[in-house]
Amino acid sequence: MRDKTQVNSRSAEAGPGDGLVRAGGIVFVVGAVATLVTVAPLFLGTDPFPPVAYGVCMLMGVGFLLAAAGVLRGISAQRRAARST
Repeated sequence: MRDKTQVNSRSAEAGPGDGLVRAGGIVFVVGAVATLVTVAPLFLGTDPFPPVAYGVCMLMGVGFLLAAAGVLRGISAQRRAARST
């Protein structure tokens, strides 16, 4: 039977790749907000934003890739830990 303090301490630790997942989530949200902002003038009938604003929308894809890299890093660390035991 495992001790509850042992389970709580493990869940509080940041594993490998957790930082990448958090950073990817933040970058993804920034890209999603930028996408909403750049699409809004199309529906409101106002002047569109400059092309640089559309470049910021690409952060959604970058954030997704960062998060995916973090997940893959966590998976590989868990596999290594499972093989060593």
